[in-house]
Amino acid sequence: MADKEVQQENCSGNCSSCPSAQKEGCDSPQKGLPPKAKIDVKHVILVLSGKGGVGKTTVSVNLASALANHGKTVGLLDLDIHGPNVPKMVGAEGQHLNVMGNKIEPVQITGNLSVVSMEFLLPDAETPVIWRGPMKMSVIQQFLEDVNWGALDYLVVDLPPGTGDEALSIIQLAPNVDGAVIVTTPQEVSTMDSKKAVKFVEKLELPVLGIIENMSGLICPDCGKEIDIFGKGGGKKAAEELGVPFLGAIPIDIEMRKAGDEGRPFINRHADSPSWKAIDAVMENLVKVVEG
Repeated sequence: MADKEVQQENCSGNCSSCPSAQKEGCDSPQKGLPPKAKIDVKHVILVLSGKGGVGKTTVSVNLASALANHGKTVGLLDLDIHGPNVPKMVGAEGQHLNVMGNKIEPVQITGNLSVVSMEFLLPDAETPVIWRGPMKMSVIQQFLEDVNWGALDYLVVDLPPGTGDEALSIIQLAPNVDGAVIVTTPQEVSTMDSKKAVKFVEKLELPVLGIIENMSGLICPDCGKEIDIFGKGGGKKAAEELGVPFLGAIPIDIEMRKAGDEGRPFINRHADSPSWKAIDAVMENLVKVVEG
């Protein structure tokens, strides 16, 4: 491999600390990108999954709500542009974004939890978004910089499955990105893809804040016992193999599914259930990793 190719392969994109940045011919992949968005946020948390169907949005919504319940000022940014489900799960379906002066106002869910989603810009929830990459990057930049988020303790970003444009754009544009949380289910077919997501984050030189095992057993609504429908422990095993934190396991709960359909985050409703305790424990473990 030629010297220039080696430079490109090992380039972190951080030109300010690169000894080659001032040399003629340095072609960092970060060159020409817009600057970081000006947003007053202490911690940006990305929520990723290697594949769909693992409950990533459910985890995002309940994590953001749990943080808000603990007194944090939280923004929840729905970047699943082609399949935005956050509005449904927080009871904001059918609402739209308003402009005050030169700023977009997020939809306020509680006093310290606000949401922005592509769905708020669509005529109705059934309208498809048929966009290529550059349009996605433009709207992500607007959702960061042109929204009146105020001062945030946390911005939780719900990303679509996989490792595509949305994840790359938010990493390039958002300030103070602490790292990514990877959501998986216990079975091997899911943990295989979660490992790809971990490697993706590491290649971009971001910390992996931890793995969450969702759908980790079923809480029987009659007897309260756990049934391991999808198995158990796959997420923890993957975290150990990859040397990243394991943030906890969240069981399947019929009431959690109902809460999402009804637009009322589960974490706000069932403080006495094992699932509620599991979500709250995951949130507390995440805060320990982020804030030390």
